[in-house]
Amino acid sequence: MLFVAAMSTSLPALGTSDGPGTSETGGAAPGAFQAAATPPARNGSDWLRHDFQNALAHGQLGVAYQPRVCLDTRRIVGAEALARWPHRRHGMVPPAQFIPVAEQTGMVVPLGGWMLQAACSEAARWPANLTVSVNASACQLAKGVLLGQVRSALDLSGLAPERLEIELTESMLVDATIETLLILSEIRDLGVGLALDDFGTGYAGLATVRRLPLTTLKLDRSFVRGVLRYREDTAIAQAVITFGATLGLAIVAEGVEDEAQCRFLASLGCQEGQAFFFGRPASAERFREMSRNVVDPGAEGQPRC
Repeated sequence: MLFVAAMSTSLPALGTSDGPGTSETGGAAPGAFQAAATPPARNGSDWLRHDFQNALAHGQLGVAYQPRVCLDTRRIVGAEALARWPHRRHGMVPPAQFIPVAEQTGMVVPLGGWMLQAACSEAARWPANLTVSVNASACQLAKGVLLGQVRSALDLSGLAPERLEIELTESMLVDATIETLLILSEIRDLGVGLALDDFGTGYAGLATVRRLPLTTLKLDRSFVRGVLRYREDTAIAQAVITFGATLGLAIVAEGVEDEAQCRFLASLGCQEGQAFFFGRPASAERFREMSRNVVDPGAEGQPRC
């Protein structure tokens, strides 16, 4: 059984995907986005809590969209929605700073609901074969609000459920209760996809994955990075891809760095990739421009990738 040493996976939820913040963001007033800056300390994290609460309450957050592509065709097949906070005084506040504050204060629950609504509303404007992925937090699951937030976002946006994917971390699921499994099953029954993010960095073994109603495994960048250099990473990548195929799961490689890795992963059966190599997180407007050239194969019944 594949079982890899744990690493912290709580910070990326709702915030980061493939590296640090980017100047290409979306969802806020023009001119509000600036180069990333580290805000000065002031009374510990008090200013972060206060200002983030105000930003969330007054619609001052943004969303960036990082493309996911088919490794065989290099066609965009969807995007992951990433929270961004353009602070009027401090510039772009890194997600690694504001996401922990949101988790500690419980604001991650309304943040998660807002992200779902914003991402679904935006994705409804894309070509009909593109999907959007949104990170969920452990708090949304624990409080039992995730299912309702998903339903609300779909109802208000009109987005087809099959075009939404919820990303979960291993730490959220390794000790999943019956209640959690029932919630996830209800989300799947809606037609919404469920992805396990950063697979291989936490405590989730193959037995855990097998009992979850997942549709996608995202292979962590730490294995992708060494896939052509280290025999162990190659073996792990191949095992995950084979395991995913056996369960009928889509496999997404995170952090692909070059053409050689891309071709090798595709040869192993990995379907999709998400990395700076394919495209950095972009504003809603920029991603819309990128997606205009995407041919919609859905009407002809062709596969997504």
